[in-house]
Amino acid sequence: MAEGIARRLAPKGVRVSSAGSLPTSVRPQAAAVLREIGIDMSGQRSKSVDAIEGLVDVVITLCAEEVCPVWLGSAERLHWALPDPAAVEGTEEEKIEAFRGVRDELLRRLGVFFGG
Repeated sequence: MAEGIARRLAPKGVRVSSAGSLPTSVRPQAAAVLREIGIDMSGQRSKSVDAIEGLVDVVITLCAEEVCPVWLGSAERLHWALPDPAAVEGTEEEKIEAFRGVRDELLRRLGVFFGG
């Protein structure tokens, strides 16, 4: 979700990449809650930190309870400990609400980050 939101909010010319320490698959709930705000993430895929190429200026980690990826490059680092909505158990509505909560927090924080 962070990649899709950052791509929408980032100034023209800013390259946005997203990766994790244990990539799996893009969650359908993530795609659904981004569609609700007009973001299509169908071209995105889950990838490892090792797949990120080129110069990186800023790394933002989002992990709270799960393993945080390690970035050994010289980038500025920010850490936003957000809950993993994929870890929520319960009804489908409770799960989708967890994704909406993280989506909305990412919108807020990335909006501030990009000066919007």
